[in-house]
Amino acid sequence: MSGSDTGEQPVGIDELLERVRAGYERIEPREAYEAAQHGEALLVDIRYAALRERDGLIPGALVIERNELEWRLDPQGSHRTPEATSHDLPVVVICNEGYASSLAVESLRRLGLHRATDLVGGFQGWRAEGFPVTSGAGSVAGAES
Repeated sequence: MSGSDTGEQPVGIDELLERVRAGYERIEPREAYEAAQHGEALLVDIRYAALRERDGLIPGALVIERNELEWRLDPQGSHRTPEATSHDLPVVVICNEGYASSLAVESLRRLGLHRATDLVGGFQGWRAEGFPVTSGAGSVAGAES
């Protein structure tokens, strides 16, 4: 059964983002930085390797490529990362500019990660605010298949 069979009209990406973001509160870079410093949130970088190599990494952020995100953060999943301890885990998803991360958050929330949110402005917003960034060279935790 296709979407048109259900009577629903297709939406564009801008409207979809607006709908998704209406369902949770996004986090600003300063708040994310402070939460991470106090161990109150897990920062998860979903940017692809070329962007991480070009722009660097957020120290302490767990790198999980977007196509592995749900499998790695599902607390009940057989492929979960050790950090995925419960559905109550406060996760801040970070993409490059804060768009793909919003869609990723919706998916995590459907898995029951009710405290998942994303970073307003993404990595670029983080960097523009002057928060720490390290070189993108070297090994990356959580990037194995």
